[in-house]
Amino acid sequence: MEKILRTIEKLVPKKIYRFFQPAYHLTLAIVGTLIYRKPSRHIYVIGITGTKGKSSTTEFVNAVLEGAGKKTAVLSTIRFKIGEHSRANKYKMTMPGRFFTQKFLRDAVNAGCEYAIIEMTSEGARFFRHTGIEMDALIFTNLSPEHIESHGSFEEYKKAKLRILNQLEKSNKSIRLSIANIDNEHAPSFLVAPIEKNVGYSLKHVHILSETNTSSTIEYLGTKITIPLPGKFNISNALAALTLVHELGINIEDAKKGIESLSLIRGRVERIEAGQEFTVIVDYAHTDDSLRKLYETFSSSRKIAVLGATGGGRDSWKRPVLGKIADEYCNEIIITNEDPYDEDPMKIINEVAGGVTIHTPQIIMNRREAIAHAFTLARNGDTVLITGKGTDPYIMGPNGTKEVWDDATVARDELEKLLRRQNA
Repeated sequence: MEKILRTIEKLVPKKIYRFFQPAYHLTLAIVGTLIYRKPSRHIYVIGITGTKGKSSTTEFVNAVLEGAGKKTAVLSTIRFKIGEHSRANKYKMTMPGRFFTQKFLRDAVNAGCEYAIIEMTSEGARFFRHTGIEMDALIFTNLSPEHIESHGSFEEYKKAKLRILNQLEKSNKSIRLSIANIDNEHAPSFLVAPIEKNVGYSLKHVHILSETNTSSTIEYLGTKITIPLPGKFNISNALAALTLVHELGINIEDAKKGIESLSLIRGRVERIEAGQEFTVIVDYAHTDDSLRKLYETFSSSRKIAVLGATGGGRDSWKRPVLGKIADEYCNEIIITNEDPYDEDPMKIINEVAGGVTIHTPQIIMNRREAIAHAFTLARNGDTVLITGKGTDPYIMGPNGTKEVWDDATVARDELEKLLRRQNA
């Protein structure tokens, strides 16, 4: 189907294609809702949206609900989970279309799940993939410039996010709840819906007892909770989940148990261990703010960046910005290929390199070779930060071609090779 649509897009004039595209996706969403008999009416649906932190917040919400003994379903950039069964999301999109979400919800209902946690994106809203989902709650994490080319402007991008809030407003659920991160300047727009509850959360609502580059400990509602992932951004993500379960009346000790059991979120500050003397992190960071916060989390160590850029044909404005941030925080910078699609990959890399003025970046087109080289530069106590892809399953090339990929797997392979050479 994807190949057919790509062919149609090439044959039909752009204006005509874009005119009919919304109607096509809206029709599919409505038909899917009817075929699967409006499953969202029979399960508590939690939507999670924002520019950054959606997937991590989804996992924190799942963890606190499971800590309370609830049976959950998860649809996110990282995975699709129903009860005990989980599989990786290989679609290169958070919200697959063509009936996928409605079937997922129907399967979750049939499996006896009490809660469905769905990561919702502006691109998904743009193509009506949120249509027909009756939500009980929506969590807003933050908003910053992203997907500007596809939406046309930041204002249009924000409107796409607000369409998700509008979907909550239209829901027939009895107690609709909007939860927003009031540390972000755009939170007020997500707290004015004419619904039953609008609740803000903030880092000011917790007492941060300690922070290291492996975990944080906070006090929330008089309870000491250790978050087994580093960074203030993860404290904020965990706080979103804690705010939700507090509103749901779930015991704080159960929520604590869930948070403290979450030792790994794939592709999100994911540590790769093979017995090396330096730290290796794989992270999805692909915005200027998320990259800066990731580097700040490891401020006490010498840092080696393996840096890509946004995919070809999108958000070209931030390429030199990402290079500049790496230049500011890192000691060694390796710029490599990421997802060029139909754009010249060397052009993308050179635009990233244009932001690097203090250091001399190394350009290694092959991503595996770039990762392997970063490890040869690392000394005891250093941190190698491989950013941009996280759990993305492919490197996307021209004309729909793709290479099977996983940063964590490649990093582990190359670490093991390095250690075997050192021990030979």
